[in-house]
Amino acid sequence: MSLQPFISLYRYAVEPIAPFTWFGTKVCSLDLVAVFRLCIALRQLREILHAKHCQRTAGENRLALVEERSFTRDACTMLTIVFGGEAIIGPLLGIMPSFMFSGVSPGLYIAAQAIVEYIPVLPSMSLSTELPLSFVDGFTRAMLLCSLIPPVIVTHTSPVIASSPWALLLSSLVITNGGFFITNMFSFMEPTPFTLTTPDELKPYGWTATDIWSAPLITGLYALLTHAQPFWAELHSVISIAVGGGKASPMDPESARALCALILAVFFSTRAAKNFGLIWKKSVSEKIKTQ
Repeated sequence: MSLQPFISLYRYAVEPIAPFTWFGTKVCSLDLVAVFRLCIALRQLREILHAKHCQRTAGENRLALVEERSFTRDACTMLTIVFGGEAIIGPLLGIMPSFMFSGVSPGLYIAAQAIVEYIPVLPSMSLSTELPLSFVDGFTRAMLLCSLIPPVIVTHTSPVIASSPWALLLSSLVITNGGFFITNMFSFMEPTPFTLTTPDELKPYGWTATDIWSAPLITGLYALLTHAQPFWAELHSVISIAVGGGKASPMDPESARALCALILAVFFSTRAAKNFGLIWKKSVSEKIKTQ
């Protein structure tokens, strides 16, 4: 299968667009899609959690249990999800988080959050909406895992960190999931006041969540295909020789990113199909969390 159509789509989607270019900021179509997708999904999740809470507390004083939502809390929740992982891993790597030297990205998320909050009604999550959006999620997530995280590690001023595959995979895991871990631990999304609780990721089968294992897997695959670090180049050669091929040559970054996006789209579409009962309706797999 040719990856050229997906490569061309990526090239178009990452081109800076007006009116942001008028002010010297590089915001592209893919950025806007990712921002609004996240803001809409978070509002849908809040509404689902509110409905579940009301069902659990039927017959009780709901007004005493449910805290009135505020835009500030919802905006902080969203910013924590987006930048929480970066805030955790940045000091460990000796790198300043991006939101410290530019307010463009935080401002864009806050503006999108305000727009989404003023939409009267949003469709509820369903298979008919989440399955097509899984392909959008695959392409936006591939941008993070392939184009944003690896360069930070492989260009690090410390040769030890720059050549460390463990630093690359750990950074991918933390940056992608750290924000969700924090918000789940403090119940940011719940309709009740903040409560310290066990995050879903640490509950039984929480490790099977797609977002958790797919992040280091895809970043590792991208590094393997592009020879981002010496370790991955050697591993690629070993695998190639083991399967009867010659010396492995690196794939160009755009092709590798497009391939990773397609793989992520398959992962996320499988998650959507499982969550809405299209596959694996019974058996032990019901316990597996694909968040």
